[in-house]
Amino acid sequence: MSATEQASRTSRLLLSMAAVAVAFAAADTYVVVLALPDMMTGVGVPIDQLQRAAPIVSGFLLGYVAMLPLIGRIADLRGRVPVLVMALLLFAVGSLITTLAYDMPSIVAGRFLQGVGGGGLVPATLALVADLYPVGRRGIPLGIVSAVQEIGSVLGPLFGAAVLAVSDWRAIFAINLAVGLVLAAAIHTLAPAEVSGTPASRRRRPDPVGLLLLLATFAGGLVVFLRPSGLMRDLTWGRLFIPFAGDGRWLTPIGASTVVALALLLAWCWFAPRPLLDLQGWARVLVEADLVGALLLAAALGGVILAFATADPKVEVFSPRGRWYLLGAALASAAFAWHVRRAANPLVPRGALRRTPAWGALLVSFFIGAALIAALIDIPLFARTTVYPDDQLPAALVLVRFLLALPVGAVAGGYLIRFLSPGVVTAIGMLLAAAGFVLMTRWGLTTVEEPIVNLALITGGLGFGLALAPVNAALLAHTDDDVHGVATAFVVVSRMVGMLIGISALTTIGLRRYYAEQRAVPPVQDVCDGRSKCKEFSDLLRVAGIAQEHAVFWGAAGCAVVAAVLALVVFRGVRADRVSTRQVISTH
Repeated sequence: MSATEQASRTSRLLLSMAAVAVAFAAADTYVVVLALPDMMTGVGVPIDQLQRAAPIVSGFLLGYVAMLPLIGRIADLRGRVPVLVMALLLFAVGSLITTLAYDMPSIVAGRFLQGVGGGGLVPATLALVADLYPVGRRGIPLGIVSAVQEIGSVLGPLFGAAVLAVSDWRAIFAINLAVGLVLAAAIHTLAPAEVSGTPASRRRRPDPVGLLLLLATFAGGLVVFLRPSGLMRDLTWGRLFIPFAGDGRWLTPIGASTVVALALLLAWCWFAPRPLLDLQGWARVLVEADLVGALLLAAALGGVILAFATADPKVEVFSPRGRWYLLGAALASAAFAWHVRRAANPLVPRGALRRTPAWGALLVSFFIGAALIAALIDIPLFARTTVYPDDQLPAALVLVRFLLALPVGAVAGGYLIRFLSPGVVTAIGMLLAAAGFVLMTRWGLTTVEEPIVNLALITGGLGFGLALAPVNAALLAHTDDDVHGVATAFVVVSRMVGMLIGISALTTIGLRRYYAEQRAVPPVQDVCDGRSKCKEFSDLLRVAGIAQEHAVFWGAAGCAVVAAVLALVVFRGVRADRVSTRQVISTH
């Protein structure tokens, strides 16, 4: 095998592993859907207090979205592979903490770290593809990455269901831990020197002291989390678990020893000449990437996320404290804008998104996210309401046809951008998505079982797939090369925020329709003549549920049309011949 063929094979393997990493991270956003009740029980939260479990979901979203711009900027400064490997390690550490979690703070901390690591994989993978493939061969691999992110989001609940069928919820995150570590090691090993940014001659030597401190920290933490019953009952070893004060696990001899070991590990990694982890180097990169600006932006995004992610969509668009969250987000946004104007090297370099197609891509991505979330959540809900009321797995499988069409559309969109304006391709895609939603508003009690359902699912999937490439093509065509990482990160942020706000608003609209339809349903005693179970009454309630989903689909169609119109306006003047191949296809 020639050197060129070997390099090509290595590049394909590296991209495959990066794509798998992105898919796992995207799947983790929704992997807790089925496992949430068991996770609540596992950390001591009563099952009838579901509202207390909201941080398990919002913690991941907060880490995924809030830290994404900072990680995207670091990818521009530090390099693609180092950020990719570090993101996978953070994802693995978060998975480990979640696996061993014993209370709500520990499980939320684990999910937050998973979100930070998972979010960092997206911009690093995009830039990595551009680094690995020559200009004329980037279209297909970037199109694959485009589809993988969306597919992973939907496969999350299916992955959770498959694991729960044979094990408990902790096995889900144990698998994530193993996958994260294996992918981090493989990517680090396979990455060419010119991509990784670390020449072979400068690869770090083993750090025995650092490894020893790491093992001590890991072993101590494992004992603190698991609290083995054999050790706790032992007259001698049991003293390690007696708190100095209160009843906290970390206020015990074994807990304090673990904290000391962690402090020594951090100190060693800071001062040692060749440490296991170059903390000083990463600290310099954080400062260079504008950590202060990143924290201000994270506070702004965090306020928006918490306002909508902690709400009960049955009664409200955002939570009772949402006004305060949004006020905090507004103040943080103002502080961030002031900081960007005054900082020497801001997180978002001044003028980076000044061109209309650049900031317009963020706006279009927002409405795409608001429409897409309706497909990901409400299509399975419709199936549960009508045909599969007692089985979530086949209801989720209804989305398979949508998923099969999405990557086809992604590749087609990357091809069409070579001949048509990105605005035209985006508009075509979102109008197809809107048409798919309009067809869904015609679904009835048995439509999910009929072949006609495929028309709406395939049309919608193709439409969303077509819109993936041109949005990012327009963005990257009108931003400088040295800000592509942070610019791409903002596209992801826009889509995620659109999904959060979209699902809250659309669900609220749908529920208002449901309650209106429900008021027209006669009392159960009038319909069922006093019987405890009545098929006619159940069908009337299902009709009300269908009306709710139809309202959501109409709202999603409206969001898709808005995205199409915006694309034609903000991408006006972006011509296909001005878009380089690197800018042809990328995930959002």
